[in-house]
Amino acid sequence: MNDLILHPAGETETTALAPFSGPGPVPVDTFGGRVHVEWDPQAAVTPLGQLPFFTEFLQVGGLFDPWVNSCPLVLTSPNAPSTRDVLGTTVLSILSGHQRYAHISALRGDTINPALLGMSEVVSEDSVRRNFGKVDEAEGVQWLQHHLGYCAAPLLSEWWILDADTTVKPLYGHQEGAVRGYNPHKPGRPSHTYHTYFLSSLRLVLEVEVKAGNQTASKYSSPGLWELLGRLPRAHWPALIRGDRDWGTQANMARAEQEGVPYLFKLRMTKGVKKAVERLMRGAAWGEAGQGWQGAETRLRLEGWGRARRAVVLRRQVKADLAMVNHGDPEQLCLSFAELTDDTIVYEYAVLVTSLANEILTIAQLYRVRIPRLSGHRFHGKLDTQSAGNWTVIPGQPGHLFQGKLDT
Repeated sequence: MNDLILHPAGETETTALAPFSGPGPVPVDTFGGRVHVEWDPQAAVTPLGQLPFFTEFLQVGGLFDPWVNSCPLVLTSPNAPSTRDVLGTTVLSILSGHQRYAHISALRGDTINPALLGMSEVVSEDSVRRNFGKVDEAEGVQWLQHHLGYCAAPLLSEWWILDADTTVKPLYGHQEGAVRGYNPHKPGRPSHTYHTYFLSSLRLVLEVEVKAGNQTASKYSSPGLWELLGRLPRAHWPALIRGDRDWGTQANMARAEQEGVPYLFKLRMTKGVKKAVERLMRGAAWGEAGQGWQGAETRLRLEGWGRARRAVVLRRQVKADLAMVNHGDPEQLCLSFAELTDDTIVYEYAVLVTSLANEILTIAQLYRVRIPRLSGHRFHGKLDTQSAGNWTVIPGQPGHLFQGKLDT
């Protein structure tokens, strides 16, 4: 009789390091020739231990040599370092997690990895900064865009989504474009903004534009996005452009409609959007939107829009008790608790605008996978079948609270 397994074994332990834990060294092909790497489980962990394998990836994939050879940096002085040494030093610094030119000094004692890249030496931080300053900006951007596009081009023939996002990076010291702007982590600190275009799911960066710290809005991102798409064959364009609430503007939607590209953006909670939410809360037919969310749709034309567009409102009931902090007095924060009774229903909600014709469940899931959690605003009211609502807006975090009565 066969043995009956009532409790199957769980997942096995990872074998990611199995090739290195076996007997004998591992051969690796590099620009300095073939080397052998040995795995020592007793040695201290080093951030540079995996670089030989990344070097092999660059060598086998034919990525590093064409990148170096096509660099617009031309050095003619007999005392100047080679272009390969300048670029190789930059690559090693980036792979080591460095964030400033001064950190390059930590590589000067490395005698192993530079040789694997075919470098003769690690140049100084001043040499890297000074030589990159000699590269014409237009030529340098074209050079980097060509090789970055080459890495992603084989994937773009498949169905894919383009995500646009902006990241704020605080700056220290004197740097070009260091301007005080929206900086949630270091208020008042000068910063740069990184406008990034991703290949969704893979989180593969197609391009990054660095702007001044006060240029965080999507109007500074959209020119680069359409320039990026203009360099791609039409067959490689995304099936969908997706962005947060800063992208839900007339200019962005009109341009996407003009180019024939579907879009899915989140809307800001403006006065017109709140009125649409209120109407749907009163009598809409809410359907399943997945992961505890419900959805309803309407046609919406806000002030400044050239036409009415499809809007999808998503809501999810909040069942836990709420804690509220009043920031009115900066010297004394006031904390209060909102106890939810059986006749009180609290919703968090989000409003999306899209040109897609898919059902609400698909629309909600398409935006949900963009971020780990679909954050929204909260709707707070009591179910009352007798009277209409008298609505007031109460500032809160996160989002806003709509407090009042819901007429069913």
